[in-house]
Amino acid sequence: MASSHSSSPVPQSNNSDAFFKKEVDPTKRFRPVQSLPDVCPKEPTGNANDLRDSPSLVADQQRWTIYHSKVNLPAALNDPRLAKRESDFFTKTWGVDFVDTEVTPSFYLPQITKEHFALYQQEITPREKVHERCKNICTPKDTFDRTLLHTHDKSRTDLEQVPKIFMKPDFALEDSLTFNAVLPWSHFSTAGGKGNRDAASSKLLQEKLSHYLDIVEVNIAHQISLRSEAFFHAMTSQHELQDYLRKTSQAVKLLREKISKIDKVMCEGSLRVLRLSLTRNNCIKAYNKLKLMATVHQTQPTVQLLLSTSEYVGALDLIATTQEVLQQELQGIHSFRHLGSQLCELEKLIDKMMIAEFSTYARNDLNRPLEDDCQILEEERLISLVFGLLKQRKLNFYEIYGDEMINTAKNIIKQCVVNTVSQIEEIDTEVVVKLADQMRMMNFPQWFDLLKNIFSKFTIFLKRVKATLNTIRGVVFLVLDKNQKTRELEDTLQKNPAKESVVDSEVAYLTHEGMFISDAFGDGELPTSQRNTSPNSEPCSSDSVSEPECTTDSSSSKEHTSSSVTPGGVEMMIGDDMKLTDLELVRLANNIQELLYNASDVCHDRSVKFLMARAKDGFLEKLNSNEFVTLSRLMESFILDTEQICGRKSMSLRGALQSQANRFVNRFHEERKTKLSLLLDNERWKQAEVPAEFQDLVDSVSDGRISLPEKKPTAAEERKPAEFLIVEGQKYATVGTVLLLIRIILEYCQCVDNIPSITTDMLTRLSDLLKYFNSRSCQLVLGAGALQVVGLKTITTKNLALSSRCLQLIVHYIPIIRAHFEARLQPKQFSMLRHFDHITKDYHDHIAEISAKLVAIMDSLFDKLLSKYEVKAPVPSACFRNICKQMAKMHEAIYDLLPEEQTQMLFLRINASYKLHLKRQLAHLNVVNDGGPLNGLVTSDVAFYTGNLQALKGLNTLDLNMAEIWEQKR
Repeated sequence: MASSHSSSPVPQSNNSDAFFKKEVDPTKRFRPVQSLPDVCPKEPTGNANDLRDSPSLVADQQRWTIYHSKVNLPAALNDPRLAKRESDFFTKTWGVDFVDTEVTPSFYLPQITKEHFALYQQEITPREKVHERCKNICTPKDTFDRTLLHTHDKSRTDLEQVPKIFMKPDFALEDSLTFNAVLPWSHFSTAGGKGNRDAASSKLLQEKLSHYLDIVEVNIAHQISLRSEAFFHAMTSQHELQDYLRKTSQAVKLLREKISKIDKVMCEGSLRVLRLSLTRNNCIKAYNKLKLMATVHQTQPTVQLLLSTSEYVGALDLIATTQEVLQQELQGIHSFRHLGSQLCELEKLIDKMMIAEFSTYARNDLNRPLEDDCQILEEERLISLVFGLLKQRKLNFYEIYGDEMINTAKNIIKQCVVNTVSQIEEIDTEVVVKLADQMRMMNFPQWFDLLKNIFSKFTIFLKRVKATLNTIRGVVFLVLDKNQKTRELEDTLQKNPAKESVVDSEVAYLTHEGMFISDAFGDGELPTSQRNTSPNSEPCSSDSVSEPECTTDSSSSKEHTSSSVTPGGVEMMIGDDMKLTDLELVRLANNIQELLYNASDVCHDRSVKFLMARAKDGFLEKLNSNEFVTLSRLMESFILDTEQICGRKSMSLRGALQSQANRFVNRFHEERKTKLSLLLDNERWKQAEVPAEFQDLVDSVSDGRISLPEKKPTAAEERKPAEFLIVEGQKYATVGTVLLLIRIILEYCQCVDNIPSITTDMLTRLSDLLKYFNSRSCQLVLGAGALQVVGLKTITTKNLALSSRCLQLIVHYIPIIRAHFEARLQPKQFSMLRHFDHITKDYHDHIAEISAKLVAIMDSLFDKLLSKYEVKAPVPSACFRNICKQMAKMHEAIYDLLPEEQTQMLFLRINASYKLHLKRQLAHLNVVNDGGPLNGLVTSDVAFYTGNLQALKGLNTLDLNMAEIWEQKR
């Protein structure tokens, strides 16, 4: 391999540790090294050096690259085509071609020859000679160690001759197995035939054991000889240790004598004082325990006394305090072993008594005579009961009040009905037994007074309920406020523990009012006021034992109480033992407030049942407008009063009122629609006189008051009926039906003012009424239905003009009606006003159809007369005289009915129809405007027509433009 590569001489280095490097061909020194392919090649930047020839795993992942070339290496090397397997490891494992492959020499490894080690051999040869010479001269240092090791090995070899049984820690010849193993019985056989062989055997065994003994003794002696120095050193140290112990014992004895003298002189007296002080404290504690037991013994009689005066809170506090004392300070007292269970049973009995007492209070409070007095019944008793129930976590007590409230509401209505029926002589209670039947026999004024009385009783009832529930909620909020203040105090004390200890000490000291505080301080520790006294002060005498008053609160000396004033001015003490969470208290307060809402709902529900019981025979539907408005106002007033008292809307009575109002609206509308239908069926479509009351009605609407004026019979007799209805300065000729329709419309509007809840229904019904009048009048006049219904001979132009003017009068009032309803609708209901827009359009279309009908009448007349027209003398011709006569009749019929502007517009349209027919006839007769005799005759007839038409009243300024009758020359 070295011969195939030529190399230059290797440069020598002065340092023996220098590396030898093969000099590389300068042309090959900077050969670029191929790097591994980049998984994410760079984007082309325009630089040719940045581009790579190798494929990218990302860019070329969809086509085949060199990285897809994968071969199993053992499968590739294990060539099945070879005939035999070579025994060589490499060729056997990696293939036949492995040894034949020439390995290319590395450019970075130099070629090493023997000349490279020549310098090293020259330096190391002298050193090796010196080392060999020194090794032969010097004695080895480990000769002794080797001797010891050799001796140790020899001893181990000797000990291995001794059987292992002798080396066992539990070796004992008393054991039969061990004895038989050491001394076999075969050597001590006494049977006949004993020979020299057995004797020799026994002697051999004895010698063998002696040999084992010698080996062991030799080894023991050898071990002792090796450790003799250490043994004698240990013995010497033992004597010195005994001397030290003797001196120490003497010093300890002397020290004990001195301590005994010091104890007699300085400690015995002081310790006796401390012992006596501790005994005195224990005696005081025992005395206090006895006093505490005496007080606890009086718990049950005291509780009975408190219960006799309805002091439930005090009794519960006493029981809770006694239970706490029993569990903490009197635990294990045999005589009180049953007192805890007795107090628990007594507490359960108090719970039942409080619930029964609260039920009785609710019954007495709600069943009082319903007068204007809304004071709370026995407020102190109520507050005491509520505090007791809260203390016992009886949070559902308000349900008892709710049940009594429902029963009371039923009794109120029953009692009112009984009282009212008893005052009415017409009702025989012996014949009519049921109250509902008795109530249905009342007339409206009697029933209305009864309903008014019920509403007033319910109002007083709700005020009382509100006052009572407000007192209960006030107690709940007091407890909630106390919880929050207690929590804030605990947070403050946690932030300042030193302040907490001072406060606890002061509270404990002030609570017990004595020098010795049970469990407040450690044994022998005095309060701050006595720790600060002079050391020369005399200890307290034995009389001081009786000073502290032992109460049942001694175990709860750290319990804080606060004084709170209830909404009624009653002062109550609230303790920390009401373990109610803020969430429970808030939920309870909300439930009590909800109970007030339920009271309003109950009153409304009972009122609805009372209302429905009277409405079974259709009584309410038969009420007239004034009676129903009075009833509606009474119910609205009661609804508003209950909302003001309870603060929430109740929908049951309002819904019942709405239901009755809807029925009233249906009956109201059907009556007026039937009335209007009858009026239209009997209407002869002739101008009617306008009574003074209708003129006053219209004038009140013009002043902005959409209401029915009060009747003034005296003034009406003095004023005569007018020919026309004056509306804002305009004359309206009308029929009697329209006058009554205006009154009906105002009744709808006034009903909306009286009962606002029916505004939308009234709007729908009024729209239906106006549409009915429009369609029915169209059928009777334009459709000539009046010929069969009323028996008219014909529908005249006067009938048509009068119908048109009536429609115009209704159209005039539609915007006023719309504004009236718009002011009483909610913004989301404004879409209903589109009905008025549709009605206005329908009325205008109807008016236009009537005008077209009038023009059509004259148009047919012109067609009939002008078709027979001939241009000849005399002038004016009979045709034109007849046309002028019909035009005058038309003018006479409509002039007093329609305004002058409408009359002029109508005659302009009639004139246009006349010119059209005349032009067509002249074209048929070949008469042209050439100034000839025929043209002169036509011009004379036209001048006669124009003069007669313009001579009519109000048409003198009419531009007839008669030149249009001639064909224009092209």
